[in-house]
Amino acid sequence: MNRLRNKLILIFLGATLLPLLATLWITSAGSKYLLDFSTTRELDALSQSLEQTGRRFYERAMEDLKQRAARGGAPSAEYRAARRPHWPEAIKNFAGGNESEHWLRSGAQGDRLDYLVRHGDDVRVYSEDLGVPMDRLSRQIGDARRLVEDARERDLRRGFRVTYILLAASFWLLSLALLVFLAHHVSRPIQQLTEGLSQLAAGDLNARVPTDRDDEVGRAIQAFNHMATRLKQSTDRLIYLGQMASWQTLARKMAHEVKNSLTPIRLTVEEMLARYQEADRGFMAQAVDIVVDEIETLERRVRAFSEFAAEPPVLPCEVDVNSLVEERVALLKTAHPEVAYDCRLAADVPLVKADQDLLKGILTNLLENAAEAAGAGGHILGVTAAEDGQVAIEVHDSGPGLSEQARASLFQPTISFKKHGMGLGLSIARKGALLSGGDIVAVKGELGGAGFRVLLPLENNGVQTLADRG
Repeated sequence: MNRLRNKLILIFLGATLLPLLATLWITSAGSKYLLDFSTTRELDALSQSLEQTGRRFYERAMEDLKQRAARGGAPSAEYRAARRPHWPEAIKNFAGGNESEHWLRSGAQGDRLDYLVRHGDDVRVYSEDLGVPMDRLSRQIGDARRLVEDARERDLRRGFRVTYILLAASFWLLSLALLVFLAHHVSRPIQQLTEGLSQLAAGDLNARVPTDRDDEVGRAIQAFNHMATRLKQSTDRLIYLGQMASWQTLARKMAHEVKNSLTPIRLTVEEMLARYQEADRGFMAQAVDIVVDEIETLERRVRAFSEFAAEPPVLPCEVDVNSLVEERVALLKTAHPEVAYDCRLAADVPLVKADQDLLKGILTNLLENAAEAAGAGGHILGVTAAEDGQVAIEVHDSGPGLSEQARASLFQPTISFKKHGMGLGLSIARKGALLSGGDIVAVKGELGGAGFRVLLPLENNGVQTLADRG
């Protein structure tokens, strides 16, 4: 599944649709207020028209009732002065005033018009049914007028525009901030990967990019880290092989020069012994033996340098690592009966493609060194395992372990930390591992002493020999 693509699609849809939906919602809600505002203006005009119509209707009803009362054609009620205490309050108020006539709305909703006329101390009331609830109509017109006045005071149109602009801008700014945050979240690992590639291109082989992502970018970062690790390993191996080439050239020259000098020295000493007098022959024989013994020691060293300088052919084949470890351990048990050997071999170790003779030499060297370090009563452990596309062979001993000085120059030739060591064993062993496409590294010992791990790839990528590379 293309997670990065899907994430970018979701970000685009969210940044596009959310502000759009919010704007539509604000517009829809605002339209309602705009309609309400338009209705308010219409209500203002309608209320004014109704007010004028009601006023004309009321005035015409008053004039008509007055004329009918004058003609005697309107129904009337007469209130005598003798019964004044029993008059309605409105009649009393009219009688107590100075007006000669007065108009009143009566009825449940003001739907009746009363015409009060003074006749001496008596009051006559003429009435007519209006057919319209004038009180309710007046109240409704008043409510409409108050609503219009309130709307004018609030200035709804301006307030709505400002509110609409602020809300829409807020939603778009919020969406923009969310888009920037998500874009940074997506682009930051890519930027880190770019910086890591720049550092790697500049020669920093330790450049790594931390990540905990599981999408395409995370897998790209993991691939970069793996590539950087493999590149550093390959570079270190090439540097080491280049150094080995220089040391081999020096070893060839030294071996040749020393060998050329040893032969005439031996012949001359032997000739001196043959020509010397019988009386001093015992002393001379002893001196010659000492010189010859030292010459033989030098010859052994010359042979060691010759072996180190040699470039053996690499013949890869399928090798059962477990069987090879068991065979080497069984061989060295006889040579070092004072040392206890154990093996912890993984059952799922696959075959590796490597030079079997080189592997035998590597294991023999590591096991011999371990036996010498462990000493009598010591303990040696051989381990095999498959991990990260490689097969690992480990050799641990119960000896004193490695000092910091020894670790710093462990695989350098002509450096030996053993009494009778040449200082070439580990160098030759590592060269064999590199020629097999692997390597040797020092690890923490499980038995309290030193530990070495031989790494071999499952598929031999082929590290060319120095001779093949010229």
